[in-house]
Amino acid sequence: MNVPFKIDLSGKVAVVTGGGGILCGVMAKALAECGAKVAVLDLRRENAERTAAEIRADGGEALGVDANVLEYGSLRAAEKVVRETYGCCDILINGAGGNHPKGTTSKEYLFREDLQAGAEGLTTFFDLDPAGVGFVFNLNFLGTLLPTQIFCRKMAEKNGGAVINISSMNAFTPLTKIPAYSGAKAAVSNFTAWLAVHLSKVNIRVNAIAPGFFLTDQNRSLLTTADGSLTARGKTIIAHTPMGRFGVPEDLVGTLLWLADDRAAGFVNGTVVPVDGAFSAFSGV
Repeated sequence: MNVPFKIDLSGKVAVVTGGGGILCGVMAKALAECGAKVAVLDLRRENAERTAAEIRADGGEALGVDANVLEYGSLRAAEKVVRETYGCCDILINGAGGNHPKGTTSKEYLFREDLQAGAEGLTTFFDLDPAGVGFVFNLNFLGTLLPTQIFCRKMAEKNGGAVINISSMNAFTPLTKIPAYSGAKAAVSNFTAWLAVHLSKVNIRVNAIAPGFFLTDQNRSLLTTADGSLTARGKTIIAHTPMGRFGVPEDLVGTLLWLADDRAAGFVNGTVVPVDGAFSAFSGV
């Protein structure tokens, strides 16, 4: 792939969770383009291997590994494969995450008539499934914490490394309908700041990228219709994004490479960087 600028990651090992997806797949490719050996981790082995194969086809070095970011055993097995193949992790991208319908309300606002029993297909705040909310929170927060525990121990032992978490615009201002996802991403941002302080004495920098609105497999049907036009929610988002468009995965690459490079961002630690087309800066008027 074409990166906006190159940093020298020769000899570095990068681990990207969620690397079989659209956004993190591009991140994995960008790191490989800069010389890193990239371990692409994903819950689905075929998705991880697809991204890794694309990297190898472009002349990079990559390995696809299946891993469940909510299971210690799975993560330990993945770490062992990465370490025996490439060596210890130097750069960890915690990209695995997502939302679930069971942590989502049907409407943006609650009205009194919504409280009437038996409203078919309506999920109010009071109907949210605790298990669904817990799944979303765990996937995003524990799915960031657990891989960091597994892959950063060796970083700490060798006294250096970089962690880049993936937060969200929801962490700054929660979006309607998705309380579980919003709360989980706020926790990721808070954890990023906490971990940056905690690991500072072993020279591990911890930062996060907070993407604005990018079309992915998870949200495409919520933001666009079958013919590609915008849904009502999609129109609202674009109306509140001063640059007037959704992000494309390549929009994240410059920030990723900057944060990954010890020479460029060696004194940048504990920050969450919005990449959002000014969404977070816009008051709506």
